[in-house]
Amino acid sequence: MSALVHTTRVLPGFALALLTSACATLPAPHPLAPVPDPNALQSTQTLASAAVTATAWPAHDWWRSLGDPQLDRLIDEALADNPSLRVADARTREAIARAGAAAAARAPQVDLGGDATRERFSRNGIYPPPFAGHWDTLSDLSSTLSFDLDLWGGLHNASLAAADSARARSLDARAASLTLSVAVAHAYVELQRDYRALDVARETLAQRERVLALTRERADAGLDSRLEIEQSESALPPVRAQIVRLEEAATRTRHALAALLGQGPDRGLAIERPGLRSLDTLPLPSRLPADLLGRRPDLQAQRWRIESARHGVAAAKAAFYPNVNLMALVGFQNLGPGTLFTAANHEIGVGPALDLPIFDGGRRRATLAAQDAGYDADVAAYEQMIADALREIADHLAAARSIEAQTSEQRQGLATATAAYDLALLRYQEGVGNYLQVLSTESRLLEERALGVDLEARSLDVGIDLIGALGGGYPALESANAH
Repeated sequence: MSALVHTTRVLPGFALALLTSACATLPAPHPLAPVPDPNALQSTQTLASAAVTATAWPAHDWWRSLGDPQLDRLIDEALADNPSLRVADARTREAIARAGAAAAARAPQVDLGGDATRERFSRNGIYPPPFAGHWDTLSDLSSTLSFDLDLWGGLHNASLAAADSARARSLDARAASLTLSVAVAHAYVELQRDYRALDVARETLAQRERVLALTRERADAGLDSRLEIEQSESALPPVRAQIVRLEEAATRTRHALAALLGQGPDRGLAIERPGLRSLDTLPLPSRLPADLLGRRPDLQAQRWRIESARHGVAAAKAAFYPNVNLMALVGFQNLGPGTLFTAANHEIGVGPALDLPIFDGGRRRATLAAQDAGYDADVAAYEQMIADALREIADHLAAARSIEAQTSEQRQGLATATAAYDLALLRYQEGVGNYLQVLSTESRLLEERALGVDLEARSLDVGIDLIGALGGGYPALESANAH
């Protein structure tokens, strides 16, 4: 034991004495790029017109604000059963296991091994008579203890890199959950759009059937000719075809929803007509973009990747220095007949194993260069992700303002088009107007109705996208799980 203690005292000094020769292989230092500050990206003027409040971050169950219990159930089902989330969870568990393996490399390693070999020993070998030139048995049972001193922190940094990578994977799983919930909500909005468009198409068909009946009455009274009847009849097939197309679109949307739930298309048959309510105007958080990092799981994941890459660089640098591994052995060895477990067969050993890098064909340099490049790439990707996150928020706000203005104009246009159509139809009924006036005003009315359906869906989509861009309630979910 005293020999082991003495060895541990002198080995660091011995390793330091050899450091000069090892450091000669180190490449020129590569400065690590600084991690960008989200506040360095200017957005004050762009976001100035938005309402601001300190409590504007979305709730973790933000979809419940849409007021549709069926959507609540669908998203809950998707988050529980979707295969892509199971993949993300498995990747997280894999990364955690790898982090555990990296951490275990820093602990003492104990192995137990044994063998028994029947062999003929060489007459001129190392074994003397009576074993030389004869068959006999060599038995061995031993336990080996090894401990890497990790003088330069290579194993420590490799362990930290693996732990940071596991944290990033965990946040990737959260980001995948957010993406999935947003995708389900968008598909659900699309299904509501299909139903609303079907309503308009069916109302149009009923309206044109009434006009056809009126035209026939006018023709019987001698006010219209066969031409007007054929014009009225020809207006029906396009609407019927449109209804079929919209029914197909609704069916395909149901299939898409079923796939997002991780289910077969039959699951979509049970999805009823949506009943979403409009989202209220969403104010922006007062500490944007300062707090955006903590609210977006994808940005948090990228920060942990940067930390993992930084530790990876440190681990790669440590490989250029000499390292010491302490070894100890205890066991039994026996040659020839007799009992293996006797005091005479006892063996014990202790000593250092020195790894002194001198020449490796450039392997360590290449590894360090790859780690440096990976770190720079992660930092650049993070900077771009921040810029994209702010752009998404700005785009969604601009779209929300545009949709609000368009909706106001559409309501006025719909009221005017409705009044014009009603008047044209009344004149046609009274025999004052003609069929072309009815067609002209009807076309404008249909355009306004279709625009209203589209704007309603776009308003919901933009609100959902803005919630996703603000992190979808990620910190709130973290807090709930912590307790």
